[in-house]
Amino acid sequence: MPKNKIINVCLESLENSKALDILSLDIEGISSFADKIIIATANSNRHAKSISNKLIEEVKDNNFEILGSEGSADSGWILVDCGSVVINLMRPETREFYDLEGLWGENTLLSTNS
Repeated sequence: MPKNKIINVCLESLENSKALDILSLDIEGISSFADKIIIATANSNRHAKSISNKLIEEVKDNNFEILGSEGSADSGWILVDCGSVVINLMRPETREFYDLEGLWGENTLLSTNS
């Protein structure tokens, strides 16, 4: 399968689930844990749980492995580890507080839907 297929599956799932402010960051060569990070915002705890459940289902349906899922909708941050791609699904206030985009820098930005 093409290297970017997992990224496309994740981005499409997030878009279809109405995730907000989706960003894809290229951290290959500067990180040992993943090649890409996707950051998206959910507008409620229920929305976050729904997005993450659908994302996990679609990743598995496309024959990719989920290495783990951390956090909960109630915590404001759900992380889904797909190996080379890590998805961070956050509530707006959590995303603003942790500022992952700022942490990795603008040179890592691949795409955005905002």
